[in-house]
Amino acid sequence: MRTAIVVGAGIGGLAAAGALARSGWQVTVLERGDRVPVDRAALILWPNGVRALRSLGLGDGLHAIATPLRDRGVRRPDGQWLVQPRQPGPDTQPPVVVHREDLHDALIAGLGDGVEIRTGVPVETVRLHTGDRPSVGHGRQRYEADLIVAADGIDSVLRKHLAPEATVVSSGCAAWRAVIPWYRAPRLPDDMSPNGETLGAGYRFVAVSLGERGSAGGSSRGGIYWVATAAGAPRPESPAVQLQLLRRWLADWHAPIGELLAATEPEDLIQQEVRELRPLPRQYGFGSGPGGVVLLGDAAHAMPHHLGQGACLAFEDAATLRSVLADAVPGRTLTTAIEQYSRARRPRTATIVRQTRRMSAVIQARGRLALRARDAALGTITPRLLGSLATTAGEWTPPN
Repeated sequence: MRTAIVVGAGIGGLAAAGALARSGWQVTVLERGDRVPVDRAALILWPNGVRALRSLGLGDGLHAIATPLRDRGVRRPDGQWLVQPRQPGPDTQPPVVVHREDLHDALIAGLGDGVEIRTGVPVETVRLHTGDRPSVGHGRQRYEADLIVAADGIDSVLRKHLAPEATVVSSGCAAWRAVIPWYRAPRLPDDMSPNGETLGAGYRFVAVSLGERGSAGGSSRGGIYWVATAAGAPRPESPAVQLQLLRRWLADWHAPIGELLAATEPEDLIQQEVRELRPLPRQYGFGSGPGGVVLLGDAAHAMPHHLGQGACLAFEDAATLRSVLADAVPGRTLTTAIEQYSRARRPRTATIVRQTRRMSAVIQARGRLALRARDAALGTITPRLLGSLATTAGEWTPPN
């Protein structure tokens, strides 16, 4: 029996664990926390992420919980359109929005009986051996397997040992996320959609609807999901004070932003420092005896959230890993598959990271001249940049 250890029980780690188990691997998931982490916010999945989940056999579960995202344009704080919303063509798959708790439940359900989850295991070391299988451990306890998947996030302990050249740095901004449940969400006029993006001087606000009011729609946890980004460091104040600051910073922005912030409660708010890896690891696969270690998700390519590709790329990683390992057994075929995974994923993620950093420069523009230049060019830059992203993402198809 081929054995694998997945370090980290986030959505990328769970997707990889389920994919390996369905391919005949015996999988153990090691999670640092006392329980499997569940995020209370939502997630936008672009078509490449949707295709990746479908290739992992999770398409039916995703369809049951996801809401297609339409009518999303880009505006200035005064409401003037910078980029008019455009409907996708009949052959174009729109992005979808899904509550992270629903997605987590779907990933857990997809694990099957071939996965064991052990919580409260803080992996601290990784060992690669010339003639032996790789292993990870903490204290005196060690875990050995043919394959180890490092899915332990941006602060990955395994990556620090294997790819010390990749350093975690601040992206220069902080983000706040919240889901307003339908019973508290403001009632908007029929001609006003909550979906959209607004760019201001160092600020950004994105809102999307999770289903329809009166029902959960595609999600069992419906409502309106929003993300606010502000240049600068995270705020040390309490969630109640942070929410007051957001309301003050965006007080004169167009409707329904003020209404959404007014309906948000402090306990809804999740603050996050936006960080990234600079540079990316030089490789994502590391051989060890008859097997090795691979980096997956934020452990491999953490980036700012501006283009919403973090989770999508993690699912692509899992789909690619499942494919290259389909016929691999410990020995030369497995080490070759690990090398193949690295060659397939490293250029792909590097391209998306470059595009994300370009978008960061657009979003974080500050100062009168910079804002004028951005607003004047945004109608051209954003469609071109997003079109480039769509083309790049569209070129990715799940490997056989």
